[in-house]
Amino acid sequence: MDINLTNRLLEQFLVVAEEKHFGRAAERLSMSQPPLSQSIQRLERGLGVRLFDRGPGGATPTPAGETFAVDARRLLDAQAAAVERVRRVAGGLEGSVRVGYVSILSHHYMPGLLRAAAEELPGLRVQLHQASSAAVAEMTRSGALDLGFLRDPSPVSAGLVSREFAVERLAAALPLDHPLARADGIALADLRDEEFVLPDRRALPALAEQVQLACREAGFTPSSRAEADDITGLFGYVASGLCVSVLPEHLRDFPIPGIAFVPLRDTSPRLDTSVVVVHRPEADAAVLRLLELLARRTAE
Repeated sequence: MDINLTNRLLEQFLVVAEEKHFGRAAERLSMSQPPLSQSIQRLERGLGVRLFDRGPGGATPTPAGETFAVDARRLLDAQAAAVERVRRVAGGLEGSVRVGYVSILSHHYMPGLLRAAAEELPGLRVQLHQASSAAVAEMTRSGALDLGFLRDPSPVSAGLVSREFAVERLAAALPLDHPLARADGIALADLRDEEFVLPDRRALPALAEQVQLACREAGFTPSSRAEADDITGLFGYVASGLCVSVLPEHLRDFPIPGIAFVPLRDTSPRLDTSVVVVHRPEADAAVLRLLELLARRTAE
């Protein structure tokens, strides 16, 4: 005989097994004894086994009944855990969020994001993926990533929601033995006669364009001694003493010896860059939770 092992039926069985008495079990379940006895009898017929030895003193679980009580409790606990988990996932408290970022942002923003998520959303797993701005934007649009952090908002398509969460300013990156390395601040034009290591236009398009435009606004075109397609290459050339560069000021936190970051006194908006986070319009609850957390931590 087939039997529907509903939560109610399992709970009734477990209460009888715990109380070892149908009358006390019925009272605990806020029901009369005859319907409870009938439910347990249907359960026994459906299982094809006797679960209780009934007598004047009560109902003692048989060996089969004792075994079934253990499994019934596991079934109820597993179901309760499944319900709680799906509710937490739907509420953005559990699950995975795939986050893309460009390398230039990794040291300053990602550690804080990971720490905040671990503290406030411990059931959320944050998976990181590094790529170019254009690649991060496209992967977010296609659904391969849930969130993307970009220095350059230009690759953002109309199919993505974009919001600014930080503004970075450029600073002069100079060799430590450079005459201006210990200055409190300089004008960008003070570097007009220097040789520069410049960001590669294909690998770091936003930074490359920003440096060129800022220098032109300061009245000169930077003389290029070399180009580098990542931050470590730019650092390497500056630390070698062969040239200077203009880089986001937060990169001063990199533990690279031989480089001094000097603030630029220019008031040009060309020296400021928005850092944005992008996501699809139909972002799920976990993404929205992470964005809310990010906005609050940024405001603090």
